[in-house]
Amino acid sequence: MSRLDGALSPYLLSHAHQSVDWFPWSPDAFAEAAKRDCPVMISIGYSTCHWCHVMSRESFDDPAMAELLNQKLVAIKVDREEHPEVDALYMAQAQAFTDHLGWPLTVFTTPEGAAFYAQTYLPPEPRGGQPSLTQVVEAVTTAWAEKREDVLESSRALVGALADAAEAIGKDSRDQVFPSTEQLSVIVDALIAQEDIEFGGFGGAPKFPVSPALSFLQGEGLAGSEPATQLVARTLETYAGSDLRDAVEGGFFRYSTMRDFSEPHYERMLYDNAGLLSLYSRQGDLDTAAGIVSFLHSTLLVEGGFGSAQDSESIIEGLPSEGGYYLLDAVGREGLTPPKVDDKVITGWNGLALRGLADAHLAGVPGDPGALGDQVATWLLAHHVRDDGTLIRLSRKGIPGAAPATLEDYGAFSLGLLELGMALGEARFITEALRLVESIAGEELTVGRDEVMREKGFTPRPDIQEGASPSGISLFSQALVLAATLRGDYGLIERARGLLAPHVSQAMLTPLGAGGILQVLASLAREEREIIVVADGPTDMIEIARRHRTPGTLVLSVTGEQAQQMLEAGVEILRGRTDGSIATAYVCHRGVCQLPAQSAEALLEQLQQ
Repeated sequence: MSRLDGALSPYLLSHAHQSVDWFPWSPDAFAEAAKRDCPVMISIGYSTCHWCHVMSRESFDDPAMAELLNQKLVAIKVDREEHPEVDALYMAQAQAFTDHLGWPLTVFTTPEGAAFYAQTYLPPEPRGGQPSLTQVVEAVTTAWAEKREDVLESSRALVGALADAAEAIGKDSRDQVFPSTEQLSVIVDALIAQEDIEFGGFGGAPKFPVSPALSFLQGEGLAGSEPATQLVARTLETYAGSDLRDAVEGGFFRYSTMRDFSEPHYERMLYDNAGLLSLYSRQGDLDTAAGIVSFLHSTLLVEGGFGSAQDSESIIEGLPSEGGYYLLDAVGREGLTPPKVDDKVITGWNGLALRGLADAHLAGVPGDPGALGDQVATWLLAHHVRDDGTLIRLSRKGIPGAAPATLEDYGAFSLGLLELGMALGEARFITEALRLVESIAGEELTVGRDEVMREKGFTPRPDIQEGASPSGISLFSQALVLAATLRGDYGLIERARGLLAPHVSQAMLTPLGAGGILQVLASLAREEREIIVVADGPTDMIEIARRHRTPGTLVLSVTGEQAQQMLEAGVEILRGRTDGSIATAYVCHRGVCQLPAQSAEALLEQLQQ
């Protein structure tokens, strides 16, 4: 019987049949390595990863390879989606050994968990100048046997350097100068300079949808930057017209292997599609947005939440085929079994989806995204919030996972609940979101700390890489800022500034990979403003208010009844503003409002002041 038989993760379960004596991520694996005095091989991937499938079939299914691994070392299999902090730790360590980072990630460590060699995919035979897995295993075990002190010294040095780097982040950040609107315009210019003029998007191959950076640019466009507006429009049009988009079933694939967006890697991730749903909804491209809503509803909806992804591989004529299903038209797909869905329900990624569905609802995207968001949010609150009010990271088939919830989970879920609650006028979502934010707002952010890492003394470095999705730091900071405005508790904004301060410089230097951080910085750089419309019936003021939804501006449109319910939930900006019998708009700054406006003309006049 395999140790992986009882795993929750589909990725781990897919390796349970193998002869490799896999351990799940646990202290037992390192204890076994210490007992045997041998290295550890940590293999990190996820269930919809194409090259993870390839390496599994080529090497881990091979009995001879399994015998070699079992004899020479202790093998650990990790689902990066289940243990993102573990993945981030070893990805940081892997940078010392290879420039080709990605998954599967193959890391060789001491029994204490310190890396001394790492690669990504390793073929069964030497190929294209790349060593085989067999060669690497023989080399690292020989080094462990014959050059032990050198191995230990280098691994300690690496761990120490990363710990020092983590500790250094935040030093001298108290006096960090936050960027002005003028400095943010320079960031817009920097992103424009990175555009691929010939094929669209950013940089060369491989090409990923960069939703956080585009969200920052979209906000800058709303604030008046025409170059940002044009760049977003060009990029989103390119994505929608490229092979990244599944024109048959809707939704987008993870990335393209080619600069011209051809030859995608075909896995369809929840987080990618959540971010793109927000972008296309705000852009007014209702057709593309509706395709994403359809994909979420018809493919990723499992139990009551969204699964993490749909696989890249399908079975065509009895053989696994990467992308084979997606290359067919609607007629060609009939009668075929669609690629598998990883049915883990991840709290944070579902929070991103709630935010996307809120934007889709406000934009009038077909497919009833508001009702879908309501359904998923209600289910998550019932199944992913413990009795003590803390979150679980993920569940599968109703069973909660043991991995700790991360800052991403708290940030994305609370932000998604806030945005959805405001879009639908649902006070219950806002109530729960405010409670979640405030439950950890005053703490040292130790959420997500893995117990094995803690035991080994590893200091996690905050991961703010935001190529495809926002980081936990930016998501929780956004939630803090929004909660501060709704509550009228502006101390929460200072808490957000404190979280962001250590990362401002990096975000300014690498904007393409820090779009979420830049979004929050843009919001903080502008004069805070709230536009509130309370109306029991239709009014032109609602559309006017929504058109002014720019960074730093909160827009809230509710009925009188909804306003009263939200006030009771702690939304203090609605105090004295709950009568919707006569449509009334309020333009406010930190809760201090101008005279009520009861016509579109009066509202426009106040907004133009």
